[in-house]
Amino acid sequence: MNGGAEGLDLSSIRLIGTAVTPAVMVSGCGILATGLDNQIARMTTRMRDMMREWRTLPEGHPRRPILREEVAILDRRHALLARAIGFTYAALLSFVVTSLLYLVKRHVSIPEALPVVPFSLGVALLGAMALLALASLRLSRRAIALERRELEESPPS
Repeated sequence: MNGGAEGLDLSSIRLIGTAVTPAVMVSGCGILATGLDNQIARMTTRMRDMMREWRTLPEGHPRRPILREEVAILDRRHALLARAIGFTYAALLSFVVTSLLYLVKRHVSIPEALPVVPFSLGVALLGAMALLALASLRLSRRAIALERRELEESPPS
């Protein structure tokens, strides 16, 4: 008996696992890309709103330098997240290549370990994406600190 799975072909289970894993990763990348895209869109809208506010304030208004700093922070965050979404799509492509290699492997002789290369690349790209997202969060805290400082420094009404 083989772990209670009498007559079960373990190579078939392994094949299913190797076929499904990249598909799950592709799905996960799609979800991550959607979330990053939404963050980028919100940042773009917020930056436009801040620029509109900056243009309406008179020269020398105390809020203008704060808006300038916040826009600079948002611009850096936007660049980080744009790079992160690029890494996410590259990871998605790596997982698709992994799946294709597993499919082709049944008909063409390719080295056993070859599909591991694009899969590993995809995992590394997702790690890089996570680091960029964390860096973006850190910048977000800086922008909030600016707003809070302005609130604390403004005279009570």
